[in-house]
Amino acid sequence: MRRTVFLFLFLVPIFVQAAKIKEISNILGVRDNQLIGYGLVVGLNKTGDGTTSKFTLQTISNMLQSMNVKLDPKDIKSKNVAAVMVTATLPPFARQGDKLDVVVSSMGDAKSLEGGTLLMTPLKGVDGRIYALAQGSITIGGRNGRGGGTLNHATAGRIPGGALVEQEVPFDLYSQKLATLSLKTANFQNAVSIQKILNRFYKKRVAVAVDARTIRLKKPENLSMTEFLAQVGDLSIDYETLPKIVIDERTGTVVAGVDVEVEPVMITHGDIVIKIDERKRLPAVTKGSGAVNIGASTQVQPQNNAVVTRSGATTVANIARSLKKLGATPKDIISILEAMKDAGAIHADLEII
Repeated sequence: MRRTVFLFLFLVPIFVQAAKIKEISNILGVRDNQLIGYGLVVGLNKTGDGTTSKFTLQTISNMLQSMNVKLDPKDIKSKNVAAVMVTATLPPFARQGDKLDVVVSSMGDAKSLEGGTLLMTPLKGVDGRIYALAQGSITIGGRNGRGGGTLNHATAGRIPGGALVEQEVPFDLYSQKLATLSLKTANFQNAVSIQKILNRFYKKRVAVAVDARTIRLKKPENLSMTEFLAQVGDLSIDYETLPKIVIDERTGTVVAGVDVEVEPVMITHGDIVIKIDERKRLPAVTKGSGAVNIGASTQVQPQNNAVVTRSGATTVANIARSLKKLGATPKDIISILEAMKDAGAIHADLEII
């Protein structure tokens, strides 16, 4: 039997928020760089790669040979070593001797990296040059680098401050007379607003909005580029933005503002039918032995095998909550919200994690 959900709504507003320019834009050329390397983790308690990982055995042989110990890979039986990929992020303006956090991930059939020590591993950039050297004891758990997800399995770990910067990425910002701002989200109105605010603040034409994402800057003669960009970044503007919906694919958790509304649409997904219209009165809809009658309030109340909400605007929060009441799986919820966004019924950024 199809499960049908009737909803109604009002129009979705455009959100206007206040923020500093540095929070919504980047400076072109000032960026992170990804580093990667291949190395060995030793000291494992028989949880390393087995004899089926031929590349691990060959790497061990090569390492020993560099220390004047000649050994055929076929003669190596140790399970205390694992081949790993090592990754790190080189931040802008990093200098020699700075420390970087590194993430270590198993390549072979190792069961766990817990308690292991990463041997000295060169970390290279996309140009093939070595920018850092990583080495140290591995910790299991924590976060996957800067802004990454949580590491919750034994075949990946971190070394906080485990890499030393050996080579810098040259970028002479101080002597520059021109700079470019790049908005994190393209928006013509926001680009023009930044142009107007900067030109008004400096009382001269220092900014030009080139397109919906790019603003070119020319520093005043009495300021260095560093001082100029510091001032620019601290200026606040009122900018337009769309709300964001984040869905955890594993747990089905939906994070969205309570006021993210949905336009009229009808979605059929398996035995679930969602129909949103602008009528103020909602007919009862049967679902097995019960009924589902959904307005758009933030309050959902179960009543005799039914889900009933009070009148108001239909929101993503109500839809997600109601779908869970109907027993929808995380994949169902994701598919329905994606279909609504594709149909233009949801004016929000949708992110699946």
